[in-house]
Amino acid sequence: MPLNSTRGAGSAKGFGFGAGEKAYDVDFLVVAGGGGGAGAGFGGGGAGGFRTSFPGGTKVTVKGVVPVTIGGGGASGTCSAAQGTPSIFSTITSTGGGAANPASSGSINGGSGGGGGRDFPGVFGLGNTPPVSPPQGNNGAGGSNFGGGGGGGGATGTGNAGSPGFGAPGGPGGAGTANSITGSPETRAGGGGGGTASGGSGGSGGPGGGGAGSSTTAPGTAGTINTGGGGGGGRYQCGGSPNVFPGGAGGSGIVIIRSPSASNVSVTPGTNTVTTLPAPAGGCKVASFTVPGTYKAT
Repeated sequence: MPLNSTRGAGSAKGFGFGAGEKAYDVDFLVVAGGGGGAGAGFGGGGAGGFRTSFPGGTKVTVKGVVPVTIGGGGASGTCSAAQGTPSIFSTITSTGGGAANPASSGSINGGSGGGGGRDFPGVFGLGNTPPVSPPQGNNGAGGSNFGGGGGGGGATGTGNAGSPGFGAPGGPGGAGTANSITGSPETRAGGGGGGTASGGSGGSGGPGGGGAGSSTTAPGTAGTINTGGGGGGGRYQCGGSPNVFPGGAGGSGIVIIRSPSASNVSVTPGTNTVTTLPAPAGGCKVASFTVPGTYKAT
């Protein structure tokens, strides 16, 4: 079920219109950068916002040169972390994933919300902020008293709460979602797992690039680049190293644009790519952006 697809008939007028140029209705997938995981409190970062028109959703109309912004993953930290940054194509903006911050400060809202810290079970970041329909993400989850940190939210599912008790595991990150705009299914925008302390294990990253939370011997892992995955939560306790582990940084986002076979597509810079899909896709052009650039279909 394409929970996070932008559905409906027709198209929405986009940017880049110029005299004498042909307009095209194109499908899009826009994933923002994931939020970073924090050490203090052990929460996992939320996935970057996930917005798509494919399959069967409302396309956008583009003409001429259209700028493309790729969201960066939020930085990790021992005590706090940063929210991911937005990805933008035409009229579509996906919001960066919420970061996990110290338990007493709560977690940051975003495309998907950041996970909450231990000892504050009711504190977590909210997803789909600001709201769009269909939702671009889900809530994070709270930590547990004296236990593991909460997982960050993902495109398809909410984060999972940390288990209670000293040394208990962190909560897994929320699941991302699969999409076949490139011609084959790929899963993106998984939430970061919550971290733990004193013998526990870190929560697993959500499917779709979410980073795993810290264990008692290793830091949280970063979200996978160009998936918008949230970073795994870290671990911080008094006593210094090796009791201090930062969380993982969020993964960068991605933008993919699918245009009709009649279009002639070019992109900048050369790091970004254009491919032509074989039958039964009928020669559709797929432009994939992993770094900021421009898109043009003539």
